[in-house]
Amino acid sequence: MATIAPAQPGNVSSNQTPIYVLFDAETVDGAAALTRDHLVRLAAGTVGAVRIKGFGSPQECASVLHGLDTCPMGSYDEEIVVPRIPKLGPAAYDHYDAFGLGAAYWRDAEQSEHHRSTLLDGADPLDLAVDRIRRAWDGPMTPARSGGRRMFAGMIRETTGGMKMHWDEIARELPGALDEPVIAQLGFNWYLSMPEGGGATKIFRRRWLPGDERWRDGYGYAEEIAEHEPSVLVRPEAGDAVLFDPRNFHAVRGNEGPGRRVAISFFMGVTAGGSLVYWS
Repeated sequence: MATIAPAQPGNVSSNQTPIYVLFDAETVDGAAALTRDHLVRLAAGTVGAVRIKGFGSPQECASVLHGLDTCPMGSYDEEIVVPRIPKLGPAAYDHYDAFGLGAAYWRDAEQSEHHRSTLLDGADPLDLAVDRIRRAWDGPMTPARSGGRRMFAGMIRETTGGMKMHWDEIARELPGALDEPVIAQLGFNWYLSMPEGGGATKIFRRRWLPGDERWRDGYGYAEEIAEHEPSVLVRPEAGDAVLFDPRNFHAVRGNEGPGRRVAISFFMGVTAGGSLVYWS
């Protein structure tokens, strides 16, 4: 399958020494067209996002959505995350305390994996997603571990009302949670369903700084922080997947028109040894 080539980078330097922003969004046709180079450049910060068209087939997406209708859905803490975001599976920071991931996290992880394990025509859609990314990485890709235990990955979320601008970086939010620290973090979302309009993700070339806390609003931040920074706007279609660096500020626009915005998501970390670990 052909790769849709990115635009040639433009020199933005104000003198004779060239400087390139290198924060475009790139699109590839199908999971087979995703390469290790895409993942490496995302980790290095020299591409803003990679959209994989047709990562999952219509049949695969429909199967997972149909099974999801019978699954018990939780949500993030509704006192912090507004509007409510229904989800299957725990995020690590949902349960983190001063002593690591508590017992409630492991119970939630076990129950959620059980419910998700047969959603794809009797199989687990996480296995399909990980297998397709592992082929691109062409190297070790294993579940992240905390305290020697395999962490949960493969949350399924419905973000109809959008999400405030925020960032995700496990090294800063949950220091010491991973048994093997990572030197870069990527976010993966496979969209099972998308609304007729809206639902785009905007990613800014701007990371969190301590002074940004004065702009905090619940779990998110005012977009004025990053409004003058380079950014990309990615609007996937159902079946597409999007990869980006979640340490950059990013926001999700709300739905416009009928339809659901449902995605399977997890994080990936590049270790010092060159392997990928993944978790939610």
